[in-house]
Amino acid sequence: MRLLLLGGTDFAGRALAEAGLARGWDVTVFHRGEHPAPPGVRVRHGDRTREGGHDALATGEWDAVVDTWSGAPTAVRDAAGLLADRVGRHAFVSSRSVYAWPAAAGLDESGPLAEGDPDADATDFAADKRGSELAVLRAFGPARTLLVRPGMIVGPRENTGRLPWWLARVAGGGEVPAPGPYDTPLQHIDVRDLAAWTLDALEKGLHGPFNLVSRPGLATMGELLDTCVRVTGSSARLRWIPPEEIAAAGLSPWTDLPMWAPPGTDFHAAVHAGDVTRAHATGLRCRPLAETVEDTWAWQRALPDGAVKLADGLDEAARVRLLEG
Repeated sequence: MRLLLLGGTDFAGRALAEAGLARGWDVTVFHRGEHPAPPGVRVRHGDRTREGGHDALATGEWDAVVDTWSGAPTAVRDAAGLLADRVGRHAFVSSRSVYAWPAAAGLDESGPLAEGDPDADATDFAADKRGSELAVLRAFGPARTLLVRPGMIVGPRENTGRLPWWLARVAGGGEVPAPGPYDTPLQHIDVRDLAAWTLDALEKGLHGPFNLVSRPGLATMGELLDTCVRVTGSSARLRWIPPEEIAAAGLSPWTDLPMWAPPGTDFHAAVHAGDVTRAHATGLRCRPLAETVEDTWAWQRALPDGAVKLADGLDEAARVRLLEG
């Protein structure tokens, strides 16, 4: 397979590049040069935010292209239009955020979608991702378009900083507010499992949208934080805080307490209870959360202090306020 990655050097893009190389594929990455390209790939440079930014893609043919863009749909539109006659299939790494908010528990790929415009500049994440989906569909057509809709992506090189934030916080020791209940279900996907399934899907000629995330409840908030304590070797003490106390403290799920949403709410249904029957029926395999946490900590610990991006999360004042009730 001749694979073109629009991106290919950071988190999901890099996981895709490494997975392609491991299969013996001929991998080309197109990027701005902000991160080093994986050894073994062909490289083309361009800045998609500038006029003429796709010029380096004016020549060449590939069996498949994967685009992980999260900005203005116009960048996806321009690349897809340029490549449609020279690339066999297009996979766009979108998001479950494209569903109209709030997405109901158990929502599958047929659910109502957010508004999106393939010719729009950047607006908000959901609209940008949906507009980008439409841009690819317009250029490649439904039969040659694979829409990958992951939920929460975690794993080594995570650039959203959610799991690294918990690992850093737990590694710091002391009393750690743990958002409860302990058995709150999580839905996630390791970036390496996303990459493996996407490349498999391209080989199989799959098309259309796929929710790409673990089955609901594969892991829980309790398992996540217990594993963080174990792998960091920390003396941290987890204190489980009920959702009503978190709300009373004026704290927000997902932002103040990364990865967490209060069970039984529309928020939790939207981010941790999607239907994934279609992806699992086509071969999606999700590794245990413990393996993801262990590997993320190994990557995080090997980098210099401050080199890992962390989500904002609770500041110290909020932590104390929550613990003191």
